[in-house]
Amino acid sequence: MNLGQFSTIRVGAADLNGQWRGKRVPGTYATKLDKGAVRLPLSALNADIWGEDIADSPLVFERGDVDGVLYPTDRGAVPMPWLATPSALVPMWMSLEDGTPYLGDPRHALNHVLDRYRARGWEVMAASEMEFSLVDDQGNALRPPRDPRSGRRLLSGSMYSLDELDAFDLFFTELHTGCKAMDLPVQSIVNEAGIGQFEVTFNHQEALYAADDALLFKMLVRGLARKHGMAATFMAKPYAQDAGNGMHVHFSVVDKDGNNVFDNGGEEGTPLLLSAIAGCLEAMPASTLIFAPHGPSYDRFAPGAHAPTQVCWGYENRTVAIRVPGGPTAARRIEHRVAGGDVNPYLMLAVMLGAAMDGIDRDLTPPPPIEGNAYEQDLPTLAEDWEEAVALFEKDPIIARALPGQLIRNLVRTKRQELERLDDIPSSKHWHTYLERV
Repeated sequence: MNLGQFSTIRVGAADLNGQWRGKRVPGTYATKLDKGAVRLPLSALNADIWGEDIADSPLVFERGDVDGVLYPTDRGAVPMPWLATPSALVPMWMSLEDGTPYLGDPRHALNHVLDRYRARGWEVMAASEMEFSLVDDQGNALRPPRDPRSGRRLLSGSMYSLDELDAFDLFFTELHTGCKAMDLPVQSIVNEAGIGQFEVTFNHQEALYAADDALLFKMLVRGLARKHGMAATFMAKPYAQDAGNGMHVHFSVVDKDGNNVFDNGGEEGTPLLLSAIAGCLEAMPASTLIFAPHGPSYDRFAPGAHAPTQVCWGYENRTVAIRVPGGPTAARRIEHRVAGGDVNPYLMLAVMLGAAMDGIDRDLTPPPPIEGNAYEQDLPTLAEDWEEAVALFEKDPIIARALPGQLIRNLVRTKRQELERLDDIPSSKHWHTYLERV
């Protein structure tokens, strides 16, 4: 893409909450980006959900709020088709002044985990299933959108309805076109169970790019929804009595010869598959903060609501947290079903893949797979609330092996500041904070 054709472009990196932080610069900057022309304070990637500094962060006054240097990722520039004026976004990641990766950057944190796989000659392939809701946010409370054909407000969910997809044809046609322009490998779009809720499934690709594309897709969906007179949200629970939004991630691991290390030709999979599952299960309670990073995230975890609440796994069972799908054994993989739609994709993949590798390194064995309805069984659970999730995350040894220590400390400070401030906001107003920030 010739960035010089644009009057201005955007350059940005993801912060700990998965929000883009960056600058609007002239298109002529394109030739300078790989030379470190764009700088931001390290603290910019450690702001709270409202974009405020973290009060006790050593990145701010203690260190003089020093700069990091942004460099383009190999994901490459993408157009921004929701804008009236043509422009492009250049995804970046942050380094220190000496060129070493800044491990408080969530993309670098994920890449750090993937280096453990690369050291074995392996590559992680991942694909996400992302749910979002189209909403009307013009009143004092969120409401379902109106059917563009009739003008009447949607009254209920309509699982797998082609008619409802076609009702929003102009939006979804432009969404498909935008995904193609941004090179986002969408496989399918379906109408989900919630009111105005839809799910987009992506094709498998290298895990770092899968996280990139999940974050870019959120930006595209939100931008196009506004263009069509609606809002789109990935909030974990837009309506108290309706289905929540999740982000399921499928992953497999291939060796240098392209063989799936989870495939043994049978339904059960290899010992490596079982060890990866065991690692994910052992780390799950302390990982809850990543899978449910915000106060309202915990509203999604209700028994029988298709959001896993127990730490368990099974074959072809959608009531468990870790599912091993059926199908051809060459595609044997893990489906991690816990995360809400409001996660930071980089951190979600980092803790999931870090836990899986931890299980492989330690040759762990999981408990027997669950049969039947996991919600009706007495099993270990995720953290019960946001405060407990922060406490478990802060001290867990598996988390410490998966994520850089600085990132862990930064995220804990961030979440404790958000927790304290959210207590002062009426729950009926929480959506004002999270609607388009997650």
